[in-house]
Parts: sequence; C-alpha cells; structure tokens
Amino acid sequence: MSTEHVLDRRPGGHARDRVRTTANKVPEVTAYFWIIKVLTTGMGETASDWLAHLLGPVPAVGLGGLGLVAALVLQFAVRRYVAWIYWTAIVMVSVFGTMAADILHVGLGIPYTLSTPLFMIALAAVFALWYAAERTLSIHGINTRRREVFYWAAVLATFALGTAAGDLTATVGLGYLGSAVLFGLAICVPALAHRAGVLGAVPAFWTAYVITRPLGASIADWMAVGQHRGGLALGLGPVTLSWTVAILALVGHLAVTRRDVRTA
Repeated sequence: MSTEHVLDRRPGGHARDRVRTTANKVPEVTAYFWIIKVLTTGMGETASDWLAHLLGPVPAVGLGGLGLVAALVLQFAVRRYVAWIYWTAIVMVSVFGTMAADILHVGLGIPYTLSTPLFMIALAAVFALWYAAERTLSIHGINTRRREVFYWAAVLATFALGTAAGDLTATVGLGYLGSAVLFGLAICVPALAHRAGVLGAVPAFWTAYVITRPLGASIADWMAVGQHRGGLALGLGPVTLSWTVAILALVGHLAVTRRDVRTA
C-alpha cells in the first residue's frame, strides 16, 4: 500500500478547524516506511526491557515518559514532515507503549487476555472519535492540529495493543519465534485483501500498522532472550543497539534522499 491509495479527498471542515500546517506531517508509505516501522517496534520492545533492568521499572517509565513528551512536543512544533523528528517520536512511542502494556501486566497484574481487548477498545474509540470529527482516517491529510492529535493518539493505541497481543501469543504456547511467524503471515492478509479489492486502503493500512508492532517485537525478543526460552540469547543490549543503528542508517538515508516525501 502506498500513500497515493490512502488519500484524503474530503474537503476541509469548518474554517475554525482548518488550522493548517505547511504540508502533510507523515511520511509517504513505501517499503522504507514498513521496514523502519518494524525495526522501531522491535527496538522499542528490547529497549524498554533493557532500561527496566538497568534503571529499575519506575525510573525507566519516568525516563520513557519524558522522552515521549519531548519527542511529541518537537513533532508538533515543526510545520512539515522531518524524517528524524518523526521517527524519533515513533521510537519513543514504541518504548513507552511497551512500558504501558508491561505496567498493566506486571505492575497491576492484569492478564494479557484482558489488556489486549481493552487496548482494542481504546483504539476503536480513538478511530470513532477521529472519524466523527473528520469523516476520514486517512494518513495523507495529517495537515491540521486536530488531525495530528488524532493520528498520534491512534499510534499510541496501536503500539499498546500490538505489545499486549504479541505478549499474549508468546505466553500461550507459541513462543517468540512462533509469534513472529504468525504475525508475519498475518500482516500479509490486509495487503492481499486490499489488492483483491475486498478491503479498503485505509482499514488495510491501519490493520497492517497494528500487526507490525507484535511482529517486530516478537522478532527482537526471539533474538534477545535466552535459549531456554527459545531465543538466540544475543541479549537485550546488543539487540537494542544493533536495531538502533539500522534505524539511524535508514532514517539518515531518507533524510538525505527524501524518498518518503510525496511530490506534487
């Protein structure tokens, strides 16, 4: 799916709602988008666990929350899509989204069988409010403050939902590798359904977007955890750092080439 298939062709709303930025503030949906998205989800998963081990759960959550707020403030401050700012915000959403899901499970004792549908309801509520206000869930028209708020609320909800869903499948017998295979197959479904004409571009995009979270997290966990848990035992730190390097390389490439910026 490319952004050209997710265009928002609805005219702007009332004048008071059209506080426009200079350009769409999300990247063009290309292969680079999906690769980086999966990398950020995996990196966020292992980084969250790594920080919790290094600093303790409470300081780690505090640091993650501050990082998320700072990244989103910067993202909202700019008036166009800037690759490194946008993807920094996505990384911090990934880190903090993982922490939020883990807090519910580890800190409050809420099972994944409950938190997963709760986050699903939260995401559905965000989408319902967004659609009621804008009559679209398209990512191509993120060019007003209100749409940007809805967009990032949806992104936060998708990361929390994906984290809980991935942990659910990993703890019911599939393991991390089995979960990675499951979600790798699952992410093909919306793409094939859209290509076959049975699923619209916007729902196909958001379905795939949710699935990238447990897909990337399952792969990263499989690489990091010990062999007694079915993993490669590479360690949380090395996996976090290596995936971070890959993200930096790809985002740097896009910042220079601007291949993810839609041209008129």
